[in-house]
Amino acid sequence: MKAKNKNLKSLDQFVDEKVGERGTEKREAFETEYDAFKLGVLIQQAREDKGLTQEQLAELAGTNKSYISKLERNLKDIRFSTLQRIINEGLGGHLDISIKFK
Repeated sequence: MKAKNKNLKSLDQFVDEKVGERGTEKREAFETEYDAFKLGVLIQQAREDKGLTQEQLAELAGTNKSYISKLERNLKDIRFSTLQRIINEGLGGHLDISIKFK
């Protein structure tokens, strides 16, 4: 039987240790940035799944390639109306929003 590695940590434990526990200012800033990062990754994955270039997506959504690139790299904040256009018109999808309480 293989022994468990006592040095292994969960992702939550690792982030608590490196960034700070939930509720701290540093952790809240990290969580906000992480959510923005996830959005950029989701847009990029959906675009690639549809076989679109950044330029093609931008044209369908009525924006420009530079804007899509910045979103995917988490360098640009996004307006809700623009996000809806990218998902609905550009990707042919539907934006589903939820609110979760901790």
